Amino acid sequence: MKIIAVIPARYASTRFPAKLMQDLGGKTVILRTYQAAIQTNLFDDVFVVTDSDIIFDEIVSNGGKAIMSIKEHESGSDRIAEAIQNLEVDIVVNVQGDEPFIDAEPLAKVIEVFRNDSDKKVDLASLMREIKDETEINNPNNVKVVVDQSGFALYFSRSVIPYPRDAAVGVRYFQHIGIYAFRKQALLDFYSLPMKSLEASEKLEQLRYLEFGKCIKMVETTHVGIGIDTPEDLEKARVLLLSK
Repeated sequence: MKIIAVIPARYASTRFPAKLMQDLGGKTVILRTYQAAIQTNLFDDVFVVTDSDIIFDEIVSNGGKAIMSIKEHESGSDRIAEAIQNLEVDIVVNVQGDEPFIDAEPLAKVIEVFRNDSDKKVDLASLMREIKDETEINNPNNVKVVVDQSGFALYFSRSVIPYPRDAAVGVRYFQHIGIYAFRKQALLDFYSLPMKSLEASEKLEQLRYLEFGKCIKMVETTHVGIGIDTPEDLEKARVLLLSK
């Protein structure tokens, strides 16, 4: 089973333009992320997929592998799918470009799903963590997921799901952590399928997979990624790097 990591890397960013090219301890954020993915030793290959000549040159000039996107893309899945169409690969893991402090354990968990999936029932694997704080539960920026008894996703939403009509039941709430592993065919299918109303309404690409009958296996974790979304996040990352 050939397993690769793909790091989608857009140069533009609404909240923090060019964040992936910011300096983080003598290296750019995207280069640190790329090198950290390699150092996990989980992948047969690692690629950065980008729409930017600047990011492409940054990776290639430092001995890495990068793929230029041909088209404009609405989602990370679309960008990855275009890039891997002609690659010989079984499983593709989406690594976030703005998380340079990669934790190997959650990545290993989503890969293990496919190693144990002898019947090939799983199209995607992803992560979720339990949240208990009401502010976190009600925050629409925290995507929630509900699963069946076998751990397969039933629905993702920015709303509170399930709705606590009877609070005494003691239901658990889970936040979706956006680390994905895909079968190659699931990505290619996604690329050819149209966006439908659920995805368009919630602005969650994972709903396209569910709307077209794909099976998403969720794995519980305590992992919380350290992402760089703002200049303040970058300063925190610099402090963290010095402490390592």
